[in-house]
Amino acid sequence: MSRQLQKMKNRIGLAPGSLVHIGTKKAEETRISVIDYNLADLKEQKFDSIRQVFPFFHLETASWINIDGLHDLELFSEIVAELNLHPLLMEDILDTGQRPKLEAYDDHLLLILKMITWNDTENRIDFEQVSFILGENYILSFQERQGDVFEHVRQRIRNPHSRIRKMKIDYLLYSLVDAIIDSYFLLISNLGDKIEEMEEALIKNPTDDILSDIHHIKRDVLFLRKSVWHLRSVISNLNSEDFPNITPELQTYLRDLYDNTIQVMDTIETYREIISGMLDIYLSSLSNRMNQVMKVLTIFAAIFIPLTFVAGVYGMNFHYMPELSWKWAYPIWWLIVIIITGGMVYYFKKKKWM
Repeated sequence: MSRQLQKMKNRIGLAPGSLVHIGTKKAEETRISVIDYNLADLKEQKFDSIRQVFPFFHLETASWINIDGLHDLELFSEIVAELNLHPLLMEDILDTGQRPKLEAYDDHLLLILKMITWNDTENRIDFEQVSFILGENYILSFQERQGDVFEHVRQRIRNPHSRIRKMKIDYLLYSLVDAIIDSYFLLISNLGDKIEEMEEALIKNPTDDILSDIHHIKRDVLFLRKSVWHLRSVISNLNSEDFPNITPELQTYLRDLYDNTIQVMDTIETYREIISGMLDIYLSSLSNRMNQVMKVLTIFAAIFIPLTFVAGVYGMNFHYMPELSWKWAYPIWWLIVIIITGGMVYYFKKKKWM
């Protein structure tokens, strides 16, 4: 977050709509891919220059143009000039700290979401911003790096009998957003398994490492909640208002998206409460462990207090202490010590204090 704020300083004083990439550079090179299709034909191509893609903006077929990497500002300038986009639209795309949002322009629709996936290698959550520009017959998508959750969508496009091939371009936008929300279900499943493991470890042995894991996962869940909370508003607005290039036939599918978003939100709220409870369990476990330590020390102190008294009395060495001259004084002293110790241990056990 501090690096994000530091990079935002580079935009201070610039005119609104200035193209400045705010965020971490996650791709070494920009990659451009296009899937162009209609009911009868399909073309998949990769390009080195954005100018090679411009003809697809003006075709009658449906085109999905995907760009991986947000650091090439010259590329974005060429897109703005070709499509006559509002400068603030591209500024939002380049700011990777955006919350999920929906913006309508004259003939374009901007949709910004968070693609959140589970990193099995590092056992953590990865966050990435994905932006969509919906035109009349095309979708222009921007990702921070290669790798996404859209492979099933690509496979459905390749199937000539799929619904995507029969529907308009707005159905492709729905399918991409649906793929992102479906990935949330897989994420919260992995997140639930992680939380269960942490709960078991917390009950058995609450350590500082577990506390650190709890704080990390709490931070991720808060960010996840923030993203899904705004996503709910985005889907609701998309479903309730008239936007360019969104057909009435899509409303049924958008309502299903909204229901899935609510389900994800409810699960995240449950996890949030569980994690807060885990912090309470950690603090209670530490308190109980400290109480156990203090209990043992108190028992030892209680046992040795009378023994210390006896030893102190006979350690005074007065000349006229008759026990000092007895033959069996020393064994009797040990017998008294054993009786006192045994009696106190028996009493503590009877009271279930030890």
